[in-house]
This record gives sequence, C-alpha cells and structure tokens, in this order.
Amino acid sequence: MNGIDFSTGLGDAIAWPWPIAVYLFFAGISGGALAIALLMRIYKKQTQDTPLLKAAGVVSLVTICLGMLCLVLDLSNPLFFWKILLYYNLNSVMSLGVIVLLFYIPLTAVIAAIALRGELARFPQLKAMMPWLERLAALRSPLEWLTLVLAVSVCAYTGFLISALIRFPIINTSLLPALFIVSGLSAGAAMAKMVAVKWFGEPLHSEEMSLLHGAEWPIMAVEGMFLFMLFSGLIFGTGPSQAATQAFSQGGWSSLFWGGVIGLGFILPLVLNFALGRRFALSGRAFYLTGGSVICGMMCLRLFLLYAGQIYTI
Repeated sequence: MNGIDFSTGLGDAIAWPWPIAVYLFFAGISGGALAIALLMRIYKKQTQDTPLLKAAGVVSLVTICLGMLCLVLDLSNPLFFWKILLYYNLNSVMSLGVIVLLFYIPLTAVIAAIALRGELARFPQLKAMMPWLERLAALRSPLEWLTLVLAVSVCAYTGFLISALIRFPIINTSLLPALFIVSGLSAGAAMAKMVAVKWFGEPLHSEEMSLLHGAEWPIMAVEGMFLFMLFSGLIFGTGPSQAATQAFSQGGWSSLFWGGVIGLGFILPLVLNFALGRRFALSGRAFYLTGGSVICGMMCLRLFLLYAGQIYTI
C-alpha cells in the first residue's frame, strides 16, 4: 500500500483490473460528451449542425468503441464476446448494460453521421450514404431524445455496474451512478469543447463555449457534494465502512485521490480560472489546461474507486 501497483489487476487480489477502469473512463466521456451537446441543442433550440455537436459525435463514437475494446480484451475468452449479445439475464446489471449499449452505439454513429454529413460528402466513396442520412435526418428529433436518454443511461450504468459489488463499502453505494453521471458530464463537456475548438473551428469565446463554461462550475460543485456524501457515508457507517476510510488517508491510493481527483479535478481548474488573472483565464492555454485537468481528474476518480474500492473490502 505504499505505492500504486497496477500489476495487482493481473492476479486474484483485484477482480476488476485497470482495463475496466479505462472502460469506465471512456464510457463516461462518451455518454457525457453526447449528453451535454444534445442538451445544449435542445436548450438553444438549434437547427444547424454546430461544431460542438460534431465534436461530441466524434468523441462519443470513438471513446465508446475504445471502451468496448477494453471491456472485450478483459474477458477471459475475448473471441467469444459475441455470446453476451445473445444470452441475457435481466437480473444482471451487466446484461442490462449490454442492452443499453446495443442501442446506444449504433444511435451514436447515426447522430455523428447526420451531424457530419457535410464533411462526409467530401469523400466520393461515401456519397452513396448521403440519401440515407438525409432520410434519417427527418427523424432527427426523436432519435436525439432517445440517444440523450441512452447517453445518460450509459454514464449511470457504469456506476451501477461496480456498485453492485456488495462486499466493497466504498463502491457499494447508491450515490455512485449519480456521481458517474455528473463526472461524465464534466469530463465529456471538457473533451467535446476542446475538440470543437481545435478541429471544428468553434471560436474560443463563442456564446456556446461561454454557456458551457458557466455550467461547468455548478456541475463540479454537485460532483464535489457527491464525493463529500460518499466520504460521510463511510464515516458514519458500520465498522467495515469506517475502516474503508483508510483509503483516503493511507498509501498510494490516498495520494491518487487527493492529488489526482481533488488536485487535478477540482483545485487546478479553479486556480487556472480564478487565481492567475482574467487575462490568463481567457487564454487558449488556460482553456486546454483546464479541460485536460478535468479529464485526468475523472480518470483518477475511476481508478481510485475501482482499485481502492476492491482493496478495502469487508
């Protein structure tokens, strides 16, 4: 416990190793990015394909595919992953998650393709797709609402997935799905904003970016509140729960929490935006540093909860 040993995931000490943490990270980014872009589209009553929506579509599709790759590679027999697509147990959180993902992944691809149909039309090989995309665009509103529900469900599902482990006080809590939704929205928005500005020409200080920037702080406040509630629940819980609070004060995992989750995820963004002057806060450097720190903090949160949650067991 004096350091963080990722090799423990390769033995019997940790049932769910680091690839699962990476999957939780990618799934949270995917659901959060698409949900925040669709919420913005609905709130602003947008009809055009904005750089944020295009960026969110690309980010969501790429990250969920990478997440599924991590999940499949972690299976005992990766080549037989298709069996989980055919056999379901509706009493299993994992089976319910697979059902959600079966609808979410193709719908994410459709939403991304519709938003990017102008860019896709530049490729001669894809011209045959354009009539189909135009027909799908006619059903855009119901597809977006359904995808929004599924995107939030993907974020929540990753929390339900590990909270079902009843022997682990840190993660066996009903707060986890809500915490994963909020942290996914925060990190997903950060990723989508950076891609929108970098590759889709969104102005750094556009109305949409300013609105999202203002929404980040309430989201971070709610995330901090959930973390405080999680810690408070352990302190005022039973003996095993109180013992699990050592994860926040001893060894390498406490360093990951305070340095990664709190330091990178909360303190550094506040410093970059409020302590170094307005001129720096409005600069591109602060924009990318803030986004990167929020995303790294979210990854640290997934690692901490998955590993410390399994190590400090009943």
